[in-house]
Amino acid sequence: MADGNTLWHGRFAGGPSEALRALNDSLPFDRRMFKEDIAGSRAHVQMLQAVGLLDSAELSEILLALDTVEEEMEQGKFDWAESDEDIHTAVERRATELTPAAAKMHTGRSRNDQVANDVRLVAIGEIDSLTEVLAALIGALLSRAQEALEREIYLPGYTHLQRAQPVELAHHLAAYCWMFLRDIERLGDARRRADVSVLGAGALAGSSLPIDPQMVADELGFSKLFANSLDAVADRDFVADLLYSLSVLGVHISRMGEELCLWASREFNFIELDDAFSTGSSMMPQKKNPDIAELARGKAGRLIGNLTGFLTTQKGLPLTYNKDLQEDKEPLFDSCDTVRLTLVALTGMINTLGFNVEAMQSSADSPYSAATDLADFLVERGVPFRHAHATVAGLVRKSLADETELVELVQAHSDLGPEAAELLQRGSGRNRRNSHGGGGAVAVAAQLAKLSELVGALR
Repeated sequence: MADGNTLWHGRFAGGPSEALRALNDSLPFDRRMFKEDIAGSRAHVQMLQAVGLLDSAELSEILLALDTVEEEMEQGKFDWAESDEDIHTAVERRATELTPAAAKMHTGRSRNDQVANDVRLVAIGEIDSLTEVLAALIGALLSRAQEALEREIYLPGYTHLQRAQPVELAHHLAAYCWMFLRDIERLGDARRRADVSVLGAGALAGSSLPIDPQMVADELGFSKLFANSLDAVADRDFVADLLYSLSVLGVHISRMGEELCLWASREFNFIELDDAFSTGSSMMPQKKNPDIAELARGKAGRLIGNLTGFLTTQKGLPLTYNKDLQEDKEPLFDSCDTVRLTLVALTGMINTLGFNVEAMQSSADSPYSAATDLADFLVERGVPFRHAHATVAGLVRKSLADETELVELVQAHSDLGPEAAELLQRGSGRNRRNSHGGGGAVAVAAQLAKLSELVGALR
């Protein structure tokens, strides 16, 4: 291949303009797919030899050339040429420089099915990597939850950002474990849909040559083979699936980031940030900022933007391949990189958090947090819940209006009295809700045992 020629130069008398080349070339971002592209080429040429389109000597030369190309790219010694408009061009160009036999490497395939297969391999590898990193965060949360349960740490649960009922800190941390386990399930679903080999679909209609796409699929480890060549070339649903999964994961990360920001504030004072996972202020010496949590919160917008942008790109595309599909890689790479880095940083932050137990527990021990317990006390004695609710609500209102201690009003009430007043004592409400999945210590212990089983299976 002459230097400066494209893979499609034979159709044109002149070369592409600089503006076209700058807009068209995807090498600046798709070069990171070199391993996947070379793996696909290895499988393809082995198939070509098996069906008689290459001889054994040519196959050996091409495989050796591909090994050299991969080594050069891994070690940063690869000389990129101006004509390398994408990773496929670069690999084939260099392999052909190493052996003329590589000019046959593209027999029976198109860059259309080649790139679709490369991106599928990338998606599968990224999902496996992200699942491992996410499992590490779940493990960190579970470990801190087990520690919190042993230390009997509790805090107020919230609705509407108002203190509601006391719960075990372990229960709160475990909630994120369940949330992130659903994210792993979503990633697994996306992986199953990406796990389809499409090499052999050609440009759009297959090939007149005696190729064997199933052999290529088996060699690359795919569990399924495409059924329709048009769909195979045009399909990027698996990219959208992965971007969606990462967007939902990003929203979950953002929610946790928001709570960490709140908990780290002096107003809450529930946690102390480790110096290695916080920053200071250039002006205010007293500041210790939860930057990791804030960035985790902020990345959700970026992830959602990648998803919505790519869906918009796809919405008007006729079958089959259109150059618009080149826009799949940048959002895919960016979302995967963003989530991976954020998860690693959050895992370190969770592992090193200090819990301000007194602040948590004193916030949870407000007598008003036991209002539901008082209503339940009446229900256990036959009072309809709505009547019980109204009775306790009236006492709370009177306590706030008259600045009278709630415990005094409860003790003096004919339907409540001293026994009910015991429910307002410090720490008395933290272990009362032990129904399935509840926030009491007994229920939480059972929950953590189940989580340990699930996390062990992930490992």
